[in-house]
Amino acid sequence: MSDETQQGPAELAKGYEHGEVEARWYRSWRDRGAFHGDEHDRVRPAFSIVLPPPNVTGSLHLGHALTATLQDVLVRWKKLSGFNTLWLPGTDHAGIATQMVVEKELKRTEGKSRHDLGRAEFLKRVWAWKERYGSRIGEQHQALGASLDWERERFTMDEGLSRAVREVFVRLHEEGLIYREKKLINWCPDCRTALSDLEVEHEEGHAGELWSFAYPLADGEGEIVVATTRPETMLGDTAVAVHPDDARYRALVGRRVRHPLLGRELPIVADAVLVDMAFGTGAVKVTPAHDFNDFEVGKRHGLEFLTVIGFDGRMTAAAGPLAGLDRFEARREVKRLLEERGLARGSRPNPMALGRCQRSQTVLEPLLSDQWYVRIAPLAAPAIEAVEQGRVRFVPEGWTNTYNAWMRNIHDWCISRQLWWGHQIPAWYCEAGHVTVARETPSACATCGEVRLRQDEDVLDTWFSSALWPFSTMGWPERTETLRTFYPTSVMETGHDIIFFWVARMMMMGIHFMGEVPFRTVYLHPMVRDAKGQKMSKTKGNVIDPLDITAKYGADALRFTLAALTAQGRDIKLATERIEGYRAFANKLWNASRFALMNLGDHVERGGAAPAGRSPADRWILARLQRAVNDTVEALEAYRFNDAAGAVYRFVWHELCDWYIELAKEALGGEDEAARAATRAVLVRCLSTSCLLLHPFMPFITEELWHVLRARVRADAWPASILDGRFPAVGPVDEGSERAFAPILGIVEAIRNIRGEMNVAFKTPLGQGEPVHVAVADPATLALVAAGEDRRIARLVNAARLVFHPGASTPPVPQSAVGVGDGFEVRVPLAGVIDLAAETARIDREVARVDGDLAGLERKLATPSFVERAPAEVVEKDRARAAALREAREKLTRHRAVLAGGDGAGR
Repeated sequence: MSDETQQGPAELAKGYEHGEVEARWYRSWRDRGAFHGDEHDRVRPAFSIVLPPPNVTGSLHLGHALTATLQDVLVRWKKLSGFNTLWLPGTDHAGIATQMVVEKELKRTEGKSRHDLGRAEFLKRVWAWKERYGSRIGEQHQALGASLDWERERFTMDEGLSRAVREVFVRLHEEGLIYREKKLINWCPDCRTALSDLEVEHEEGHAGELWSFAYPLADGEGEIVVATTRPETMLGDTAVAVHPDDARYRALVGRRVRHPLLGRELPIVADAVLVDMAFGTGAVKVTPAHDFNDFEVGKRHGLEFLTVIGFDGRMTAAAGPLAGLDRFEARREVKRLLEERGLARGSRPNPMALGRCQRSQTVLEPLLSDQWYVRIAPLAAPAIEAVEQGRVRFVPEGWTNTYNAWMRNIHDWCISRQLWWGHQIPAWYCEAGHVTVARETPSACATCGEVRLRQDEDVLDTWFSSALWPFSTMGWPERTETLRTFYPTSVMETGHDIIFFWVARMMMMGIHFMGEVPFRTVYLHPMVRDAKGQKMSKTKGNVIDPLDITAKYGADALRFTLAALTAQGRDIKLATERIEGYRAFANKLWNASRFALMNLGDHVERGGAAPAGRSPADRWILARLQRAVNDTVEALEAYRFNDAAGAVYRFVWHELCDWYIELAKEALGGEDEAARAATRAVLVRCLSTSCLLLHPFMPFITEELWHVLRARVRADAWPASILDGRFPAVGPVDEGSERAFAPILGIVEAIRNIRGEMNVAFKTPLGQGEPVHVAVADPATLALVAAGEDRRIARLVNAARLVFHPGASTPPVPQSAVGVGDGFEVRVPLAGVIDLAAETARIDREVARVDGDLAGLERKLATPSFVERAPAEVVEKDRARAAALREAREKLTRHRAVLAGGDGAGR
């Protein structure tokens, strides 16, 4: 491999080819171990982040790309700032998701189910699938430029993490914080597993039906009417409940009703907790084995728990004549049978929240089942306290209240899943029913000594192992050097949608097992949506594949776009036009660097203090550079990624490229050797510092530019890689140079704007007759003018004569255009510069066109049917266009007045 392939070219190509540059530099960084965190380094302060482990089944989507970008910005910034950084990668085994993918593949290719293979053979297939496809998302992170420590890559089911999971389970069980109990759980008949409350998606406003029917009293002396949204569950009713204070039913409490389909007798019980006297008939059917509220009623009154819906979603033998029917078929059959018996009492629409499986979208069924639980309250209390004491802070801060509210109302966590792929629960049963929980496979029952044992077939919830991620990945339960150096981690950067699934659980486990919080700051990034603010989905056809974007525009352009759009508390509206714009930004920086390299002559960078700058332009750009450094650092420290990106962007595009490079051409092409040398030094300082500021956002192009610039100016004191450089330090800004020179640029811009508005080509000199007049209020700026900046202004605006006046106003001149800025006024005479009659006629034609377009739009917007029925974005677009037309008409009218003889200032 040639030195150029390893390190980069000796000069810049004419255009920036991101594909070749990105592949070369990432390979170079990784080969030399540039991303490795040094666990033995106790001199530099540590900064660590663990990558939220993406599912091993996954491909990179924009959420991953945003996470990777923001975390890499922080890591590279801290590395350049002198920190010992660790960004630890890995993937999650993703129990349900992975098992479903492999089961579908098995069905498609072999026509078999996992049960046909058996557990051991199926798990072999899953591991083989993981080995074949599991590295895909890691490779995709590399394409984004993620500076992850690949030597420490982990997997939630690797040997070390599996040991940590067993250790945590056993310890929590020994402490009484893990227990097994028969409870009502959320069951997915499709995935055939229990789900925690957080894995339930609630479909609000589902069009349900509240269906009423009568229970005949067992003694035949009347009836009691109840209502339900799930008629099939009446087969499992074991009571009817009324309120103890309800006079309508007080005499019925203690009596019994007869089940109209099964013949069983059910007691009528009084329950003030469950029953709302004002809702419906004031009587409620009670199904303890199929409703969470009824479950509690059943415990309070000692009712029978009768399971009539099975784990397959079909009715059990307890459902009598409806046994074997699908639950929804049974619903229709129950209604038919009750109507036949004359017991139906009508129905009404009932909007309701319907619980669905997060993975399969199947309607969930509350079922009684033996499951394993974490007793959560004792773990939650220290995690709440840590936030209240400020040991962990949320950014944006508003999420603190959301976290605390959920943690204070938290329920025990169901951690067992009826799957095969995952961490099998380390519990064994003997024939007598005793349970032995152990770190290793036991040889005998811990209670009775029985040697014939079977392990619990269930696996742990995927989030159980993920909750240990910040410390298990660093070697726990061993007290490793990595843990000593990098735990607690510095920041947890993730999406707000998993604050409860993951962030809260990491807090609880980290504090409990490490005695310290797992991270100091939780930064919750926004959601990435399409340009219209809609959620991206395949069905809508608005999904943007980040790898397609990086292939077309480059990883740097995508990264910078995501960072620039990441404002706290606001979702990202991503349009490819923005990405194109930031690719243009990369090209602008590339071309500016090529210009500098071609004009550096024999300049040699000596390092040391910043160049003083001989000219006002030099001093101004150095002041603006320091301002950009200060603003960038301040924004990064506050996690205002958009403001940090914006500060660098403004400096590079608008100040360095648009202004200073143009201003520098005079010195670079002049005869004053000292001025030329000073300008070259300033150019090098601006470009090298810009590369350092931009590197966390755009690592590839900045490494390429750094390499070529370093070689060109023989800057041996610079590190060979920008990754080993130092981020610019916050410092004082030369505000005097900023303040004095800013009006010079404002004057140039104001005169150029008048040229554009009045259609005066640049090749047409201004001020050949009546001079261009400029009033300047600041004595320091006037001093610059006297020192020669007037000649620079005249060159930049192509003016034959400029006359400067102290003060705020220029003398009135007929048929002149006026521009006003902060501390100055310019007046450009137009007589003799343009054909006033022809320009007046052109403006009249343009006004007529604008009036016609505006009238049509205003008629449309005044039509109620259009405003009410058209899509909101169409109406908003038309309103914006109408406003722009009004503004254009006002400007045209103002220009016509100038041409008609006004002095351009309303005088």
